[in-house]
Amino acid sequence: MEYVPFGNTGMTVSRVGFGGIPIQRIDAEGTKKLFEKLVECGVNYIDTARGYTVSEEYIGFAIDSLGIRDKLYLATKSMAATKDAMAKDIETSLKNLRTDHIDLYQIHNPSMEKLDTILAPGGALEALYEAKEAGKILHLGLTCHSAKVFERALGLDFVESIMFPYNIVETQGRELVEKCRECGKAFIAMKPLAGGAIEDGRSAMRYLLTDPGVTVVIPGMYLESEIEENTSFGSSPLTDDEKERIAAIRKSLTGNFCRRCNYCAPCTVGINIPSVFLFEGYLERYGLEDWARGRYASLPVKASACVKCGACETRCPYELPIRQMLERAAKAFGE
Repeated sequence: MEYVPFGNTGMTVSRVGFGGIPIQRIDAEGTKKLFEKLVECGVNYIDTARGYTVSEEYIGFAIDSLGIRDKLYLATKSMAATKDAMAKDIETSLKNLRTDHIDLYQIHNPSMEKLDTILAPGGALEALYEAKEAGKILHLGLTCHSAKVFERALGLDFVESIMFPYNIVETQGRELVEKCRECGKAFIAMKPLAGGAIEDGRSAMRYLLTDPGVTVVIPGMYLESEIEENTSFGSSPLTDDEKERIAAIRKSLTGNFCRRCNYCAPCTVGINIPSVFLFEGYLERYGLEDWARGRYASLPVKASACVKCGACETRCPYELPIRQMLERAAKAFGE
């Protein structure tokens, strides 16, 4: 395992971290066994979120039972926008994770408008600052799926790390990743396997581990075999054969894969198109049906509302058949 500075925070983290979404598929005891394997393989960066149902609780149980809190950096996140809501979420995270401090607390995937609320008087940032002053959280970060939010976060002094989808086929943030490194912020690559769309795990991980702009990669894992595999790849330069495989993967997914760049917006009837495809990915690839359906149900306008005007397709830089894809998603979710 290789270890690198986590931006300018003073933390030194494993290049491969642990993504805490899929452990919703197992249980607390299973998570405990998983964390024994994580420590054995040298993983010390743990990512979870308030929105991942039981993930924080399972992780807290595992860490407490094994007595390994001092071996790990814990990162979680909240979608709260107001001071009161964020303060409540921070306390819940501390309780769930069974710890007196969280190493990195992140603002979870805000829109540009929601970020305005978070930064305004009475917004969530005030609660984060107070918790940091009290020693309950040590560092602050932000996660996003929007390149515009990513770019804005680069100019926010309090943001010490940024998490963004980045993989073989989702490279729309490449220049921003490099800027992240230049300004001393850590970069966390989420969705390294593009939500399961990339089946060649070795190529996916090698692509990211050889990128100097990537601080830590956080594949979601719930099997010990996944931990063993994902921690077995080094950061030596890519071979010609690996480059060819990566090019083939990129070519095979071109034309049928949403990169969540959001250029398709605005939808004429208000569908959040990237979110529809994101939740469909969880439904089809991660095996998290209940969670995916719950997230989809929270969308105010469902895929079935599509009027097939085609305006979105004219703006998609990848020429995706969005109308056809929305129809497929509507059938998958039943609305």
